[in-house]
Amino acid sequence: MDQYFSIFMFIFAGALLLYALILAVTKDYNMLPYRARVSVKPKNAKKYAVQLAKVVALTGAAIALGAAVSLWNGLAGSVVMIAGVIAALWAGTKMVKDG
Repeated sequence: MDQYFSIFMFIFAGALLLYALILAVTKDYNMLPYRARVSVKPKNAKKYAVQLAKVVALTGAAIALGAAVSLWNGLAGSVVMIAGVIAALWAGTKMVKDG
């Protein structure tokens, strides 16, 4: 079984997607880690929680995509994962800023 990295990344992506789903459904700003709550004081905490859930879900999807490619080729999967996470975080800053 050579696909340990891919399996671990699928589990990690699933955990991120589950956290994003729970955060989006509950819209609970207090689900964020304490350090994140202290450094950011949004005007509308519920809207911020939903926007952040979108970013977390996008990042989880990028990791899942990289894990799927990694089943075929480990190096290509790593490149897809890194590029996907960078793109997701860049798009996430635009989504949170506009929202």
